[in-house]
Amino acid sequence: MTLARNRRLLADEGGTAVIELALVAPVLALCAIGVIDLSNAYGRKLALEQGAQRAIEKVMQTTEVDTVENTLKSEAVCQVNGMNADGTCKTSPITTSNVTVTYRLECVNGTSISSTQSTTDSTAFDAFTCNSGEREQKYLEVAVTDKYSPMFPIHFSGYTSSDGTYHLSATAGVRTK
Repeated sequence: MTLARNRRLLADEGGTAVIELALVAPVLALCAIGVIDLSNAYGRKLALEQGAQRAIEKVMQTTEVDTVENTLKSEAVCQVNGMNADGTCKTSPITTSNVTVTYRLECVNGTSISSTQSTTDSTAFDAFTCNSGEREQKYLEVAVTDKYSPMFPIHFSGYTSSDGTYHLSATAGVRTK
């Protein structure tokens, strides 16, 4: 009697689907959370890129009220953070300290670059010059940085941040002369 019952239990496949689901569900949940987390980080990166690019576009249109550097910084912050209902810029998640404006002068002799000078200080940039006979190429670049904290900090082998966040950055630039 016990032998027949054991055979019947071994042949019964009624609970197989539940056991398979219990084994596969955590993997599927982890994959779904990973995709959501990755899409959030990618969306944040795209917002930084858009903010940097739109700041460059804005400074090409006008700098009526402020310096080029301040216009770039405030526009990048407004583009990334968005606007309040009253038309003012939101103050988080990034601030003007997350935005770096770089001025670069390249001196071109014929077809090759003979020297490059860069600075984040517009006053120092005005003092840069090229040698006689060299052609000047001036560039303006804005870099926006931010940190992304993942929902579940599962990091892979290439991850090297000590604060548990992913460091995101975006850069846009324009040749001014």
